[in-house]
Order: sequence, then C-alpha cells, then structure tokens
Amino acid sequence: MSTVTTPPGRLADAPSAPARRRIDWRLRFAALSLIWGFSFLLIKVGTGAYAPFQVTLGRLLFGTAVLAAAMAVRRERLPRGIRVWGHLAVAAFLLNALPFSLFAYAELTIPSTLAGICNATSPLWGMALSLVALSEDRPTRVRVAGLGLGFLGVLTVLGAWQGFHGLDATGTALALLGSLSYPIGWIYVRRTLAGTGDSHLSMTGAQLLLATVQLAVVTPLFTTPPTRLSLGPLLAIAALGALGTGLAVLLQYGLVAEVGPTTAQMVTYFIPVIATAAGVALLGEALTWSTPVGAVIVLTGAALTQIRPKPRRTYRR
Repeated sequence: MSTVTTPPGRLADAPSAPARRRIDWRLRFAALSLIWGFSFLLIKVGTGAYAPFQVTLGRLLFGTAVLAAAMAVRRERLPRGIRVWGHLAVAAFLLNALPFSLFAYAELTIPSTLAGICNATSPLWGMALSLVALSEDRPTRVRVAGLGLGFLGVLTVLGAWQGFHGLDATGTALALLGSLSYPIGWIYVRRTLAGTGDSHLSMTGAQLLLATVQLAVVTPLFTTPPTRLSLGPLLAIAALGALGTGLAVLLQYGLVAEVGPTTAQMVTYFIPVIATAAGVALLGEALTWSTPVGAVIVLTGAALTQIRPKPRRTYRR
C-alpha cells in the first residue's frame, strides 16, 4: 500500500551521522502492518460522520503535518524546480488524492474487510501494467501464472459463481480503481522523477502537501460543512492521517533503508489479513468462507508476480 514517491536509484539515503540504536526491524514491520491494516477500519469510522472528501482531506492534513515535523527535525528542504513540482502534482493525485478518495467513497457501501482485500490487488495491477509500460520488466511463466491466479482470487472474494449476489458493484469497483491508481502512479514516478537528487522525505513531503492542496480545492465544491463535530470519527481521521499516512511513511523508509525494498514490500501481504480481522472483530462485519479463501488466493498470486528471474551469470575465460 505504498503511497509515496520513491525515485529509482535512491532506495535509502546515506546516513550523515553514526546510526543510533533502533527498534528491531521486525517490530517496526509489525507496527507498519498493523497501522496500514487498521486504516480501512478508520476510514469506515470516519465516513460514518463525515463526507468521503472530508475524511481524505483530514487524512492528508494530519499526514502532511507529521512529515513537515520530520522534515523540520532533519532540516530537510522541499524540492526545487517547476518540472519536479509539476510531476509531483501528478504523483500526488495518482498516489494520494485519488486512491484515498476512492477508498473512502467505496467504504460507504462495502465492508472495510472487502476494501482491504481489494487493496491487495495492487501488485496484480502493477504486474499487468508493467508488462505494457516498462520494457525492462519481462514476463515469466511464474509471474503470468501469478497474475491469473490473483484475479481468480478476486472473483472468489466477490462470489462470481453466485452472480455477485449481495455485493455492491459500485463500491467494489471504486475500491478496485483505488488499488489500480497506485501502480499507475508508481510507473509515472519511475518514468518522470528518477534522479532528481532530492531525498525520499523531501519528495514525499512535497507530494502530500500538493495532495492536500488538491483536496482543499475539491472538498468545498462537493461537500457542505458538518453541522456538528463527532469526536470519535474525528479522532479516527486524525489517527488515519498521523499514523496511517505520516508515521507509516517514516516506518516504510526506515525498513527500506535497513532490510531493502523487497522485504519491506512484504507488508502488503499482511494488510488484508489485519483489515479483515479488525473489521470482523471491531465492526461486526460479516465474513463468508469465500472472503478469506479468495484473499489467500489473491495474496499467493500477488506474491508470484513479484518473483523475478535471477540474472544470468557470465563466465570469462
């Protein structure tokens, strides 16, 4: 569920001072899984009292505030250059403003458990799109099989053999579109923002700031101010932004720097499990056998799509 700008070639910023003793990466990995897994529950609670655009705007405001504080502590500057800011504006729309809003609207009519599982299809969309958009991303039999298996899992979750009975088609479609938006954004970033020389924190801080501005413009046009402030949903939105967007980004960067992007990306496969458990246990959402079974198939397929062939060794005589 990466929602941040990660320019190729800058997977980890070199430390400028001796590394301090950190919390074990496994604990931080677990924390990131929990934070992102509970995000779908928090969206559901937030949309219970506020409009989806208002939930997304609040999420971005709190997330941007956390990154601004981190940038101030580390004395990071925002990127420079009109070209960079123009590309970041598109990245902000594709990776933050659009998917966050789509998932918020989706959860008006579908359970948070289903939204979390739809989010897990993002690697599948990414695999399908990369075959077309990224010439260096070659297909293999295993990856193509994973793609097919993953979408078979989606059909299982949705109960295709029952004619999608009892399923809100619009809400599900919005969640799947939100999941599709992430890999489109990643491919765009990969093509346009490589080699900028700016740090991850600086780029993502600017990205979230632009997404916040975008929602600040759109929200008043399509919503009316709430007549009263509901404290519980408001706290859920604050947690969604400060933890699920701000702190999660910082945790993700630390994991990528310490254990590499491949291991850090494995958090994707824990998110739907936690989202399902949270939705059932805390919100009382119904769970049929096809949901967990389909989720396992989706995650297996997604994992297969991430397997890349090992580079061939060349031997010199």
